[in-house]
Amino acid sequence: MPVRVKKTRQNKKIEPRSDYIGTEKGSTGIFALPTSLPNQAALSGEGAPETRYAYKASLIGSAHEFKLTDAGLSWHISGKSGVWGYADIAAIRLSYKPSSMQSRRFRADLEGRDDGRITILSTTWQTVSLMAPQDHGYRAFVTELHRRMAEAGSKAALIAGIGPKTYVAALAMVTFLAISMAGLLVRALWIGEWYGALFLVGFAALFTWQIGGFIKRNRPRGYSFDHLPEALLP
Repeated sequence: MPVRVKKTRQNKKIEPRSDYIGTEKGSTGIFALPTSLPNQAALSGEGAPETRYAYKASLIGSAHEFKLTDAGLSWHISGKSGVWGYADIAAIRLSYKPSSMQSRRFRADLEGRDDGRITILSTTWQTVSLMAPQDHGYRAFVTELHRRMAEAGSKAALIAGIGPKTYVAALAMVTFLAISMAGLLVRALWIGEWYGALFLVGFAALFTWQIGGFIKRNRPRGYSFDHLPEALLP
């Protein structure tokens, strides 16, 4: 007598993978792509927060890496490394330095008591034709650096903008160019060169937008640890 065997059907519930396209799922349930440079807040062995920032000044060579630790500003540049105590930083200059590849580029120049100098830029080179901004990471790092320096009782000189002599020279050049363009515009209108006049007006508007912003942001002045210049932070 044939025996019937009852087959049971198993339903396997497939759980969604958390490694979709090489990403990792955090505690918030949001997938985040990994970043190329370690601009993030990390935790040291003692549980104290560390703020890190890195950027590539050129396509050749390694990235310039910085880390804020309990001991001070740790840096690694071109194969050299060291630590500056927060009280040993003699001066900080914040400025706005746009370039042909990136119109929004901010810069922080640090000077140590031993005449050492460190430059931190808000952009990084990624490809031959791409200089990417790192606004959030740069702002967070610079803000945290000032906070730690203030806690350490720093007496550093805090300077905003470019040097006074450079600023005066830039103002003189802008004034000369403005007078020259105004003279050309009057002449074009006098002789009826309407297309030339229209071109001059457009060029003057572009010139004012680019150079005017540079002059306005980089006005030489001082600032305090409690009030960083917003115009010189992204």
